[in-house]
Amino acid sequence: MVRVLVTRPEPGATRTMRRLQDMGFQPTLLPLTETVALPVDARAAPSDAAVAVTSANAVRHAPEELIAALAALPCLAVGNRTAEAARKAGFLSVSEGPGDAAALADAIAAGYSAGTIAYLTGRVRFPAFEEQLMAAGVEVRAIETYDTVALEYSDTDLLARLSSRPVEAVLLYSAKAAAATQALINRPALRDLFEKTVFFALSGRIAAVFESIAGSRIRIAPEPQEEALLELLRAWR
Repeated sequence: MVRVLVTRPEPGATRTMRRLQDMGFQPTLLPLTETVALPVDARAAPSDAAVAVTSANAVRHAPEELIAALAALPCLAVGNRTAEAARKAGFLSVSEGPGDAAALADAIAAGYSAGTIAYLTGRVRFPAFEEQLMAAGVEVRAIETYDTVALEYSDTDLLARLSSRPVEAVLLYSAKAAAATQALINRPALRDLFEKTVFFALSGRIAAVFESIAGSRIRIAPEPQEEALLELLRAWR
């Protein structure tokens, strides 16, 4: 049975583990990052805006006061899972986007004419979404609701978690997790476990972190969605 290392934080890690089990893989959970809530002043929420969300974590970690201040505004979510999280959080009018942040920015720039986009987001993020909107003349007010921090493991902890067995595949969902994985596989005590590992990245920007790993050992999902990533893994097997 193919062993797959899942590096994403909870609660997504457990959800992915169950999907991999259903697909006939042997998943091993090793979250390399975790998301933590940031303090947010709800008074900073604009009233003449629409809300954009490109990560479900942004609404999961948003304080109730902020959601209450924004709930009546139209919420533009990047895809299905983020839209579900927005509805669960309390947004009353949620639109599901195409699943890609760049495509969502295009849609907003083409069809949105109100004053401001209130962008619920994390402290660690790619700037392209905001830059794309601002280049199109859309004012963006970023409201950071969470941070992504690295988790530290000792060699002893890692060898115990990985059972000292080679890892055949690793799923990478963020650049920060990819950087943490790169540091992991460079540890002398762990190198043998990752000597032949194939790394499956959600996007090219995430894969680019692996400067020392090239060729067929890096696979990139054709779309930045978990469905595409898991289908890539299935086809590889």
